[in-house]
Amino acid sequence: MRLFTPASLCLAVAAALLPAAAHADTEAACTAPDDGTFPLTTRIHGGPASYEAGGGYGTWSLDLTNTTDRTCSGIHPVVVLVDDRHTLKPSQPRLEFYDGPRPRPVRFEATDADELVGAFGGDHDGFPGFTVGPGGTVTVKVRLAVTSDAAPNRVTANAAVVQRHEDDGDWVGQSNDYRFGIDADPEPTPPPADASAPPTTRPLPFADELARTGLGTPPGALAATVAFLLTTGGALYLVRRRR
Repeated sequence: MRLFTPASLCLAVAAALLPAAAHADTEAACTAPDDGTFPLTTRIHGGPASYEAGGGYGTWSLDLTNTTDRTCSGIHPVVVLVDDRHTLKPSQPRLEFYDGPRPRPVRFEATDADELVGAFGGDHDGFPGFTVGPGGTVTVKVRLAVTSDAAPNRVTANAAVVQRHEDDGDWVGQSNDYRFGIDADPEPTPPPADASAPPTTRPLPFADELARTGLGTPPGALAATVAFLLTTGGALYLVRRRR
């Protein structure tokens, strides 16, 4: 198990939302290339530019492409929403993903910095995660709606990808940004970054909030973060960044 870096510690928030896998499968662990990129290239595409508060669902896709020669199983995307006004509540985005023909809801939790984090397959709902074969791509259908009490806003969605094990997990992918408006036009989206880029060049939005809890920080700050992990997910799981 690797010691936490600020970037990998922020993924512990995501892992805390996920149930432990029924059986550890160490042979199915994704192995990252030696160039520091993620083993899964992850891309959000096809989503609408804006959503109407109280309106219907908008549909988009999340591609998970395995760049290794091994099967990657137990794969759980984790969506992070960051809104410009910091007013979006966990109950307002209604996100679902499809596991075959069946839609599954995603429950969001708020961080202290007003980001919303939601794991695909939390709350012990029996979802084992996606399996992506060597060189293959799994496209996950996702749909999003926003409740009528949401204020006009602009939101950035980003997906981290975690491979769950029995008592920990690996951070194996991170997507491009998906920018959209709520009863508003989104600002122009910057050119997409390489979805396989290492987290040191494109950290998740709540990394700064958790960076202060790294090695050498006051015990109180670390305790506060542990308390957050425990209350959001019911258990604390460790996430390691494979290199």
